[in-house]
Amino acid sequence: MIFLYKQNCLLYNNNGDSMTRDVDKFIEYLEVEKNYSNYTVLNYKKDIEEFIEFLGKECIDSFKDVDYKILRNYLNEMFNKKYSSKTISRHLSSLRTLFKYLSRENIIEFNPMVLISNPKEEKRLPVYLNYKELEDILEIPDTNTVIGLRDATILELLYSTGIRVGELVNIKIKDIDFSEKRIKILGKGNKERYVLFGDKCLHLLNRYLKESRVELSKKSCDYLFLNQRGTSISVRTTEQMVDNVVKKSSVKFNVSPHTLRHTFATHMLDNGADLNSVGELLGHSSLNTTAIYTHVSNERLRSVYLNCHPRARKR
Repeated sequence: MIFLYKQNCLLYNNNGDSMTRDVDKFIEYLEVEKNYSNYTVLNYKKDIEEFIEFLGKECIDSFKDVDYKILRNYLNEMFNKKYSSKTISRHLSSLRTLFKYLSRENIIEFNPMVLISNPKEEKRLPVYLNYKELEDILEIPDTNTVIGLRDATILELLYSTGIRVGELVNIKIKDIDFSEKRIKILGKGNKERYVLFGDKCLHLLNRYLKESRVELSKKSCDYLFLNQRGTSISVRTTEQMVDNVVKKSSVKFNVSPHTLRHTFATHMLDNGADLNSVGELLGHSSLNTTAIYTHVSNERLRSVYLNCHPRARKR
């Protein structure tokens, strides 16, 4: 039992309350009807749990009592916590999906989220690695060890394909077409696409399967990348691995699996790939999403011009 106080208000809340039941049914809806990945469902759950914790402070014990004012207060709280615009937008997206579901199920009479807009997002260019930085990171894992070979293969696959880390951990061996050097990926919104990889990645994949995965496999598991317990590697473990590798390199800024995705897209465009092709490989539903990488390439071209043209150089 959890007792939450606000001034003279006492809210009694336990696992049997209406909001908990509503959220449980919503999570089941995401898993069964929407067929969202475990990673996506977990993010929804975290966002909603944080919102319910806020409602407890406001003495709200039913979604029926959530109105525009409550949502605005929650928005202000996120701003006060210095959440980025992107993080706030993600929280609001989770709540929109929740309240749309509650409205559809007639649990609430009016959906107050229709009155809430996302904050204006800061326009920040994606962080990416240049070729030297990339090579430095890719060469860190010791491919003569079981874990080192696995980690090197993960890093190479992330860069070679541009896939998301959540997509990587869900790859099964049967999804890989070794002769065509392509992988079937289940992306956002349960959309399937194929990504391609080259000879370097193929070599590492074959080595990993023959030398490393057989050592890690302690039980029957269909997933490509395994942890030391012989089960599928998690998103968090992959993120920690990348972080540990980068700390051993000469790169002095934060690098995540998503940085390798940004690097893939930027390098593809820098070397002449068209926007449509890059967007398809990344699994973007809109070219507007892919277009941000053209700004990165344009910035690189500007830097090259200013540094190299005799009449553009700073004196």
